[in-house]
Amino acid sequence: MSSEAASPAAAGFRQPAEWERHAAVWLAWPSHGELWLDSLADAQRELTGLCEAIAAGDEALRVLVRTPLDEQAARRALAGLEATFHRVPYGDIWLRDTAPIFLVGKGGEVGSVRFGWNGWGGKYDLPFDREVAGRLQQIASGPAFARPFVLEGGAVEVDGEGTLLTTRQCLLHPNRNPGATEPQIEGWLRDALGVERILWLDEGLVRDHTDGHVDTVARFVAPGQVVCMAPSGDDPNRQALDDIAAALGRMVDARGRRLEVHRMPSPGRVLDEDGEVMPASHANFYIANRSVVVPTYETEWDEAAVRALEPLFPGRRVVGRPSRTILEGGGAFHCITQQIPAGTA
Repeated sequence: MSSEAASPAAAGFRQPAEWERHAAVWLAWPSHGELWLDSLADAQRELTGLCEAIAAGDEALRVLVRTPLDEQAARRALAGLEATFHRVPYGDIWLRDTAPIFLVGKGGEVGSVRFGWNGWGGKYDLPFDREVAGRLQQIASGPAFARPFVLEGGAVEVDGEGTLLTTRQCLLHPNRNPGATEPQIEGWLRDALGVERILWLDEGLVRDHTDGHVDTVARFVAPGQVVCMAPSGDDPNRQALDDIAAALGRMVDARGRRLEVHRMPSPGRVLDEDGEVMPASHANFYIANRSVVVPTYETEWDEAAVRALEPLFPGRRVVGRPSRTILEGGGAFHCITQQIPAGTA
């Protein structure tokens, strides 16, 4: 069902919290040799580790593949997991941003909404990425909404109870929706995602090509509760991370609750092969049905970051999985997943 002109919120749809039950999760198999070069096999191994941790948590995998050979490789790697494979062209694996955001209606029906796409402000506008969201909406059942403004899924974080967290650095950046004001964008978000209150942080991580996606710095873990990072070692984001924690501690959500702020260790200073700082984040975890999968980067703070999340997710197994190669490609686990809520209809 197409709902090109309708408003998701007016139709009774909202974006659910990530800890609400999923029917499945979308991922894309790393297969672009021209992008990953010598790191392709390592990226495939890291995605396989993520998939194993998700599937062990009672969640089905829906995996995009480009060619028959890619599908064969993905089937071999993911053998034994509950996975289906879909032949859809895509530019790269960052489905948090290129896939639609999935919604739930008042009656439990699952729908989705897609947005304008410009390659993170014109930085990486890869072939087929503009079409991915529409193609996935064709595969999915339920109402398919479309909104004209540019938005990536990693730029917004919701609690499922009317509150949305984002950053000014990203949503007010002139390379996304030039001339748009903060009140205008708030209206667009309410209309598209069924939220009531938008909470604004300022800056994200240094050298983050997404211009400060919120899913690398602050995440809801329960109604009224949020987790962010505390700087480790000579973290280049030390001041920004402390500012984020302080700002979150002053915020009140849509239900009138002052946010309870939890902190987990950051990965510290993580460098690429050229000695440049990468936007490494333990907060870019994925919340599956029975597990939470935390990206790790071979630093001394990996284990502490995993342990810090355990008390925040009772009933779920919190696990760390290697993500350094995926980070070198541009993101981590939350960036390459897009969940489909279970709904009740």
